[in-house]
Amino acid sequence: MEDSESEKAFSNRDVYIGKFKGILPHGKGKYAWSDGTIYEGDWEEGKMTGKGQMIWTSGAKYVGDFSGGYLHGYGIFTGPDGSLYQGCWRMNIQHGIGKKQYSNSDIYEGSWKEGVHEGNGRYSWNSGNTYVGSWKGGKMCGRGVMKWDNGDLFNGFWLNGLRDGSGIYRFADGGYYFGTWSRGLKDGKGTFYPAGTKHPSLKKWCSSLGYYDDGKGLLSGSLLNSEEGKARPSVKRCLSEKTSGGGILRNSSRISHKCMSLDKNWTHLDPAKEFLMYGSSRTLSHNSEDGQHEAQDNNCLVYEREYMQGVLIKEKVKNNMEMSKKGKQRKVKEAKKSCIDFLRGNRSYYLMLNLQLGIRYTVGKITPVPVREVRSSDFGDRARIRMYFPRKGSQFTPPHYSIDFSWKDYCPMVFRNLREMFKLDAAEYMMSICGDDGLRELSSPGKSGSIFYLSHDDRFVIKTLKKTELKVLLRMLPSYYSHVGEHENTLITKFFGLHRITLKTRRKVRFVVMGNMFCTELRIHRRFDLKGSTLGRCTDPDKIKENTTLKDLDLPFEFHMDKLLRKALFKQISLDCKFLESQHIIDYSLLLGLHFRAPENLKAFSQPPDTIQNHDSLPAGDGVTAGGLSIPPKGLVLVTHEPGSVSTAPGPHIRGSTLKAYSLGDKEVDLLLPGTGRLRVQLGVNMPARANHKLPQDEADSTDVELFEFYDVVLYMGIIDILQEYNVKKKLEHAYKSLRFDPLTISAVEPTLYGKRFINFLEKVFPNIAI
Repeated sequence: MEDSESEKAFSNRDVYIGKFKGILPHGKGKYAWSDGTIYEGDWEEGKMTGKGQMIWTSGAKYVGDFSGGYLHGYGIFTGPDGSLYQGCWRMNIQHGIGKKQYSNSDIYEGSWKEGVHEGNGRYSWNSGNTYVGSWKGGKMCGRGVMKWDNGDLFNGFWLNGLRDGSGIYRFADGGYYFGTWSRGLKDGKGTFYPAGTKHPSLKKWCSSLGYYDDGKGLLSGSLLNSEEGKARPSVKRCLSEKTSGGGILRNSSRISHKCMSLDKNWTHLDPAKEFLMYGSSRTLSHNSEDGQHEAQDNNCLVYEREYMQGVLIKEKVKNNMEMSKKGKQRKVKEAKKSCIDFLRGNRSYYLMLNLQLGIRYTVGKITPVPVREVRSSDFGDRARIRMYFPRKGSQFTPPHYSIDFSWKDYCPMVFRNLREMFKLDAAEYMMSICGDDGLRELSSPGKSGSIFYLSHDDRFVIKTLKKTELKVLLRMLPSYYSHVGEHENTLITKFFGLHRITLKTRRKVRFVVMGNMFCTELRIHRRFDLKGSTLGRCTDPDKIKENTTLKDLDLPFEFHMDKLLRKALFKQISLDCKFLESQHIIDYSLLLGLHFRAPENLKAFSQPPDTIQNHDSLPAGDGVTAGGLSIPPKGLVLVTHEPGSVSTAPGPHIRGSTLKAYSLGDKEVDLLLPGTGRLRVQLGVNMPARANHKLPQDEADSTDVELFEFYDVVLYMGIIDILQEYNVKKKLEHAYKSLRFDPLTISAVEPTLYGKRFINFLEKVFPNIAI
């Protein structure tokens, strides 16, 4: 029973005036701490719960909801520096929907998580710049639109507060650049449309990137003002330590529901619509990023450009009318093709949903099983998980929007142990593939006709298999498991799961889940599939696009590496080839990815500063200065390995131990990249090298060649295509034509000779010349 109002003084000179329940404050009351902090409001069994007001000696003030002694619910907080936050709180921290006006007049409205911007939000700087879009961990991350005070706009993808990925840059005078960025710099191929030139439909372009969705895929978070990192005033909870903590949310009916209504108001945020809503802005009074000096009357000219870390290395002028005609012809062909392949496209979508449902079921079923050593029976024909997934659901399966299908999971215990061997967390694996963001379908890079899916975080590639390829993998799985266990630095493709879907039509589709060798924060500028062969190993120049995987005869480089790095590389390649020989596998290849670092003497061509330069919280070392870009003379540097300085997050790109470098005295090394940070050097991952461009002498005066003979590059590589069925006659014919060996000798020891030929070719690509 609640007592009448009274006053109680404590031995530590705190004073409470109000109602009690027994010896505990309960009901309306006022508590004054000895240091001058005051709370006045509702209490429940010794804890501040309900409506109340707290004033700190620093001048900070909070008015709103409390629960269990915490700021919890909806409230308004005035900071000692004059900043004002009104919105949702969770246990003393801004969490939910809220609006904050900083002391320097910057304003953020949107979603918060654990005290930082996370989700959809709008940040307005006092300088006039505005960003609307997705945030994560306190930084612009995901899709969003930035509008600068000079009228320039950028609509595209962001990472850690910098432009990163596809995007459109619109200049205030009406010019557009469609392209890709990496860490705030143009990186890759793009197209520039001068002011007055007809450009592609912005709405269609935004739609092609998935902007017009339900927003589920939006990432979150960003704190661009350093004030947020300052210490928050602590909430003192008298008697809380002596009373039960189980009632923190017991009286939820007394907590304000304003947060819920605010949440509804923010669900409609769409960065693309914000971009399209902005009208024509005033013309720039000065030239901007892409050299707006092109004549305005050249309305038919567009510029195809290629950048390397902000440096323009190639430019071609094309007639816009010709491009328009080609585009119309392409649309007619695509329209015909889409009519023919409409059903196939739908089936691919259903397969993706079925795959996610099956993997979620399998991982959920196998994960609780205690970890144990793999037995021979785990590789047998009975080592399968089978389940039927009717659309309406069943006792064991949930209802879904796809079509009825049957699911089979091969050797679940083996692949579960492989995932743990590769340091993959089961929950992360499942969320990466089966999360709300879904999978992205990729066009097949080869002639196999397989369907490829890529997880939303780029960590996993899922490929459809032929029945013969599935049999090869199952046959070699015991040996593969042993090889991976013995050689943590293996370059062979990492497999994480093998599955089969059977549709109502009895059509069976088989999938394998693999690690993406190019899962890296750096942009992969060139990709090569190297077999050491010459027959058909070149690509039609007219079909080469930014992400095209090139072949042996397209490779214009040889790579010079640190002596110990090269030694480790060829030692592992030799071991992997011997394993593949033991399994009678040939036709495998080395998938090689190159990340180029822009040289110092190109920085004069780099883009003028259209990034966020004037904000004090821009991370140091991003390469941007008041006068342009600061690209250090050395594009990459090896330093002694420091475990605490590099990311240790597990993933499919992790390939075992850190490598040692001869140039640093046989010590484990990290790769230091200016503007990026430290990267752990492992076999096939983050390997530094010097690329020597083998430029023919008779092309020295050509205008359509690379500008430099030497490049600093970061290499990523792995051995792929290891599931081809061993067919002596077919391989014999192929090997004889392409590798030009004696047919009788090849027929006897074909896999061995293929491996030797493969290694001999790579030794020419990576000559024994240390940098």
